[in-house]
Amino acid sequence: MSKKASTRNTIKTATRRWSWLFLGPVVAAFIIGFVWPFFQGIYLSFCRFKLISDAQLTGLDNYGQALADISFQHSFWYTALTAVVSLVLINVLAFMVAYVLTQNIKGSNLFRTVFFMPNLIGGIVLGYIWSMIFDGILAAYNTSILLNTTYGFWGLIILMCWQQVGYMMIIYIAGLQAVPEDMLEAAKIDGATKWQTLFKVTIPNVMPSITICMFLSLTNGFKLFDQNLALTGGLPYIIQPDGSTVNTTEMLALNIYNTFYTAGAGVRGVAQAKAVIFFILVAGLGLAQLAYTRRREVQQ
Repeated sequence: MSKKASTRNTIKTATRRWSWLFLGPVVAAFIIGFVWPFFQGIYLSFCRFKLISDAQLTGLDNYGQALADISFQHSFWYTALTAVVSLVLINVLAFMVAYVLTQNIKGSNLFRTVFFMPNLIGGIVLGYIWSMIFDGILAAYNTSILLNTTYGFWGLIILMCWQQVGYMMIIYIAGLQAVPEDMLEAAKIDGATKWQTLFKVTIPNVMPSITICMFLSLTNGFKLFDQNLALTGGLPYIIQPDGSTVNTTEMLALNIYNTFYTAGAGVRGVAQAKAVIFFILVAGLGLAQLAYTRRREVQQ
C-alpha cells in the first residue's frame, strides 16, 4: 500500500472515530429542541390538561372542538386568503425588481441593499412601526387600522411585501444570473422580442428560484404571527349569536396562541390540536406546491 493511500485510510478512520464528537451536540440539541417537543405536542393534542404532568387522554374530542370552533374556521379562510394574495404580490414584485436590477443599471448594488434591509428588522418591530404609519394615514378619516377589517387585511399585505420582497429578490437575482448566455443570444439572433425572451427563455430557466420563493412565501404567509400580533392583534372583533367572539384579522398562528394562553387552561388540549392541524396543513400545502412547481423546472 502506498504512503498516500495509507494516509487517506488514516484520515477516514479518524473521521469516523471523532465525527460524533462534533455531530453529537447538534443531534442532541435537535432531538431536545424539536423532535421530543414535536411528538409530545402530538400526544398532548389527544389530552385534556392544565399542566403536562396532569394530562389525561380524551381521544379525538380536542380535534372535534377545534374543527367546530367558528373562530378557528374564520382564521383558516382569512389566513388562506392572506397567504395567496401575499404569495402573488411578493413574487411578482420581487421578480420585477430582480429583473430590473440585473439589467446593468447604475447603483444596482445599492438598490439591492436598500430593498433587502427591511428583511433584517424583526416582525414585532415592523408591526408596531407600520401600525403607527397606518394610523397616521387614517387619522384624516377618524379611524384606526384596528377598527376596520379591510384596512387590517391590506395593512398585513403591505407589511409582508415590504419585509419579504427584498429577500425573494436576492433569490431571483441568483436565478437570473444563472440563465445560460448562449440561450439568450440564440433567442436574440432568432429575432425574439424582449417579452418573448422573458416568457420563453428566462422564466423557464428561473423556475428553480420560483419554486423556492413560492415555497417560502406560502409557508411564511400561513405561519405569520408576530406581525399579525403587533399590527392588528386580530382586531376588530364581532360577537356571534352564541356570545362567542371572532377576531376578524386573526390568523391561524395567533388564533392558536390566543386559545392556549387566553381562553383558559381547560382548552389547552384544543389549542394543541389546532397546532397539529396547522402543521399538517402547512406541510401538506408546502409539499404539494414543491411537487407542482418542480415538474415545470427546465433541466439544463
